[in-house]
Amino acid sequence: MPRLRLLNPAFRISSFDKSMNVSLPNIRSLDESIKVAIFDGGIPQDHPITRWVTPYDTIGIGEPEDSLFEHGVGVTSAFLFGHIEPGTPLSTPFSNVDHYRVLDSDPGVNPYELYEVLDRISNVLATKHYDFINISLGPTLPIEDDEVHAWTAVLDDHLSDGETLATIAVGNDGEGDPSIGANRIQVPADCVNALSVGACDMPDKSWKRASYSSIGPGRSPGIVKPDLVDFGGSLGRPFLTLDPITGTRLIPTGGTSFSSPTVLRLGAGVKAHFGNALNALAIRALLVHCAESTDIDRFEVGWGRVSRSISDIVTCSDNMMRVVFQGKIRASKYLRAPIPLPNSQLKGKVKIKATLVYATACDAHHPGNYTRSGLEVTFRPHKNRRRKVAVGEASPLHPLSKPFFQKEQKLFQTEEELRRDAWKWENCLHGEVSFLGKSLDGSFFDIHYNARSEGHNDARSQELEYALIITVEAKNVADLYGQVVRKYATILEPLIPVIDIPLSLSN
Repeated sequence: MPRLRLLNPAFRISSFDKSMNVSLPNIRSLDESIKVAIFDGGIPQDHPITRWVTPYDTIGIGEPEDSLFEHGVGVTSAFLFGHIEPGTPLSTPFSNVDHYRVLDSDPGVNPYELYEVLDRISNVLATKHYDFINISLGPTLPIEDDEVHAWTAVLDDHLSDGETLATIAVGNDGEGDPSIGANRIQVPADCVNALSVGACDMPDKSWKRASYSSIGPGRSPGIVKPDLVDFGGSLGRPFLTLDPITGTRLIPTGGTSFSSPTVLRLGAGVKAHFGNALNALAIRALLVHCAESTDIDRFEVGWGRVSRSISDIVTCSDNMMRVVFQGKIRASKYLRAPIPLPNSQLKGKVKIKATLVYATACDAHHPGNYTRSGLEVTFRPHKNRRRKVAVGEASPLHPLSKPFFQKEQKLFQTEEELRRDAWKWENCLHGEVSFLGKSLDGSFFDIHYNARSEGHNDARSQELEYALIITVEAKNVADLYGQVVRKYATILEPLIPVIDIPLSLSN
């Protein structure tokens, strides 16, 4: 039966120099208007990081424990500063944090379903709005395909409006027995409306999945889990956080508990940089869109390792163009998203990358039809190329289509799932395809919104929030960005930073 998963460190290191001190910056966070919540083991009221953190005890909580404080401070430290490099000054936190203590020493907590802990989290989310939240705890229970756990269903319901970006640690049981699925991601990391985060072993190049990081696949829909990975520590390179007593010493540790808030930190940095110009879905889509691609199996690392710096997300080189679409689409309706291209034909090969993310209501009692909303995407690369027709036959209404996200479909889905087009119910689509420049002209995506309830078509009028990120890269076109900006000067709105952030700052 499941018990509490606090995601305790995946390993212990006794030889680390614990006398190494750090100095906390005596400045405010960059954007105090950003609302962030961390649900964990608590923060001592007199801890030095309370200059950026407000500790709260949830209703009905019992007495704290030192080990819970250590975990709570470590997770919060990871959000504020990321992995701390010895001898390097700590960076300015992007935002303040509300830390909710949802764990205590009370032995009366039900060790099988942990509904008391879930209720504490749910009560906060029902009464206060947050832009970002992190959860690095849950039942020690790998997900199953034929059942949606209460933790997953409740959190997905809170996140279904798309107004909050949540990161959830996938668990530290990656070395469990694969024959029984004991190494699979743990509840509630199978939430489709959240980013599930695993851990890699290095913050530098030549990284791979940390052996302890739980693996996918997730449930279908929601099959690509974890969504992302980030540095979480290893025996050779531990993750360093602040200690729970003085706040000036470093503790070596490791686990997905710390990679998860580090990803959330990068998301908060993007919001601090652009302000309210980007909503939570757009920030989530950007984190996936700009992740480092890899040959490692998707079931191990999802879409890849999150970007190393904010500059990888918010800036473009001269031969690259990135556009963000965000808005609403009505059920049973179509939306056309044009790909901004210059007037002149592009030379050589052109790489197009796209990421589509939306939040959806869910049916917990129908695991196979869990998401109630689906976006069906058709890519049309050339506006003037249509299917040939016989003499006297009417010309097709739409240009020819080409596969785009279908490449990922074939990697993950069975033949049965492909036939019933289950991929259109995935609420995070990501793909990258190369074309010859001459084959692109007036390119666009057609997006169709399908709605269902309990597996059946839902004809009710409703709207769905979505975010679509498109990047076009042409190495042989030195001023692609400039050409697109000039052509669409009255149509596209440039994203203007509202706060100056050192873009080379690594997370």
